[in-house]
Amino acid sequence: MSAEIRVTLWNEGIHEKELPRCKAIYPDGMHRVIGAYLKGKPGIAEVNYAELSDPEQGLSEEILAKTDVMTWWGHTAHDRVTDEHAARVQQRVLEGMGLIVLHSGHMSKPFMRLMGTGCMLKWREYGENGERERVWVVDPTHPIVEGLAESFELPNVEMYGEPFGIPKPDELVFISWFQGGEVFRSGCCWRRERGKVFYFRPGHETFPIYYNENVVKVIYNAVRWAAPNRMAMPAYVQGNTQPLEKME
Repeated sequence: MSAEIRVTLWNEGIHEKELPRCKAIYPDGMHRVIGAYLKGKPGIAEVNYAELSDPEQGLSEEILAKTDVMTWWGHTAHDRVTDEHAARVQQRVLEGMGLIVLHSGHMSKPFMRLMGTGCMLKWREYGENGERERVWVVDPTHPIVEGLAESFELPNVEMYGEPFGIPKPDELVFISWFQGGEVFRSGCCWRRERGKVFYFRPGHETFPIYYNENVVKVIYNAVRWAAPNRMAMPAYVQGNTQPLEKME
């Protein structure tokens, strides 16, 4: 784990401006609620914010170069993120930047590029108050679950259900059960070259999920897990190469 982690919280930032219910819950944006929890925590050196409406969509080369771990929340404007900017995020992950994809970010361009699959799922919004979710820890040895009980509940959520069109996770950390009966792989880890990716399901925009202590604790733990180790990149030969041994 890096001792000094620079975090960029990227948020589409549209629902908080356009949906009265979301604006009432998150007047300054969902990412700033998460950021308020992360600031001052051990190992967190910087917390920065970026939105789709920022110059270069908040994904400039300068911002990415100064980011050790990025969280990503998107929903209604996945298609507005340019392919160029999505490729930048993908490349930084391959170089070692951690990426934490939240809730509906499963359909974001960077996540889909890194997964190489359709990333579709089933979903349901049940009335105004949603339904209950129980999040179960299925790997109690994983650092992302530090400080958690074996399960925790979220009383009002949007349901996500299997099948989830992702490649098999390298590590499965959480599964969720929903009041309507569905289950879902709600906390999944992958390694992509030098970088780490964590998908975490909770976070629907019309419920105050990012005020939940367990949810933000998971995000904090995930930031520490996903941080680059900063070791020097070995100078491996790639592409066409000459043989090491004499060949007749």
